[in-house]
Amino acid sequence: MRFVFVLLNNKLSIMKKLLFLFSSIFALTLITGCGSNKELQERAPAQFQDIYYAQGENGLDLHIPVAVIQDNRVSMDSVYFRGMKSPLIQDKEQSNLFTANFSTADGMDVMSSDPAEENKNRVPQKTEEMPFELEDDEAILVFSQNDKTKYYKLTGIEAQN
Repeated sequence: MRFVFVLLNNKLSIMKKLLFLFSSIFALTLITGCGSNKELQERAPAQFQDIYYAQGENGLDLHIPVAVIQDNRVSMDSVYFRGMKSPLIQDKEQSNLFTANFSTADGMDVMSSDPAEENKNRVPQKTEEMPFELEDDEAILVFSQNDKTKYYKLTGIEAQN
């Protein structure tokens, strides 16, 4: 009887170790798989002209002029710039120009005793945690290609008056 108990106890111990091993491998696969999605692409998704930013009425406007893009394969989604993230909007008049607006105002343009007047204030944009280290003249373009989200670093961004 004692032999059966020892044998059962050893089988349970082995099963616990195997369960721990497989759980660890599964967790490690999930962690490394998610981390690899944020790799920068070496190849640009389009041919870009000089990228620039300007201080606008509603904050900072980042302009990305595109010389050539394969519209059917690449979709420009958003951009990280100076600690913020904003969606890219294709200009209606110039189809080769994409713009992102970053609200840099503190949001307190109108101070009034009337709450309806203060509702016109812009909400300040939150700082986004960026997945990459960037200099002031760099941005990360987030784009989709073949239904996969990809990242490309834009450099040499200059101010325009």
